[in-house]
Amino acid sequence: MKLAFSTLGVPGLPVPEVLALATAHGYHGVELRAHPEEPVHPGLAPAERAETAALFRGAGISVLGLAGYARVAAPGEDAPVLAEIRDLLRLAHDLGAPFVRVFPGADPDRPREESDALAARRLGTAAEDAAALGVRILLETHDSHRTGADAIRVLGPVGHRHVGALWDVMHTWLGGEQPADSYAALAPHLGYVHVKDISSAEDTTPLPLGAGVLPLTECVDVLSRGRSPHSSEAESGGGWDGWLCWEYEKRWYEGAGPLPELLGAGREHLVRLLGEAA
Repeated sequence: MKLAFSTLGVPGLPVPEVLALATAHGYHGVELRAHPEEPVHPGLAPAERAETAALFRGAGISVLGLAGYARVAAPGEDAPVLAEIRDLLRLAHDLGAPFVRVFPGADPDRPREESDALAARRLGTAAEDAAALGVRILLETHDSHRTGADAIRVLGPVGHRHVGALWDVMHTWLGGEQPADSYAALAPHLGYVHVKDISSAEDTTPLPLGAGVLPLTECVDVLSRGRSPHSSEAESGGGWDGWLCWEYEKRWYEGAGPLPELLGAGREHLVRLLGEAA
């Protein structure tokens, strides 16, 4: 598996400095938070996009994906949501990023079936744009659709190879879902995985990897082995070979320690888990 980190952990940091951190600490890629307060966002001019892509190529670091904020199950008209996704897709294409992240964002007071159908319809429409640009849209396990079981209620009906899942291990854990069950649900759709750590369900302040309660060992094990609770060793297919991205949510927690000081140990922890799971 390849390792990346999200710029959510280093809010506002210029791209050259982000790349210096990735290079210094041995990460293969970076997930870019695509928000106007960040250096990279859909408002970038063509020349700025080309310059950013060239910086990544020159450093030998991949743009793993763009972390967008479109909410595909949110109430309202389709047009603004689809426009937001299309802007992300065009930016991803220009930067050479294979993925864009979207959220569910369903109204808790709306019937679940209606929200699922709304999200599936929007994703199905946007999938055609994604296919034309060579980018995949990933629905993150988050907010209203926290578990793998929740996500596949949307992804199943979409049934398009350019729409998939981003497994956030914190949210599936908070939703009470075991890693093996999350993997079983998401494996056919999986784009990449957000890893992180926290002290408890009540305190989600980011911690160094391995310092909290999230089942990172189990998550890496099930990914490495590629096994669901219902598969045999022969059916496992040799494991999943994708990206682990450390999403350290420094942007939302001012009291969290600085990510740059943790990146080296975080990579070592993930490498150790991968070695143990091999």
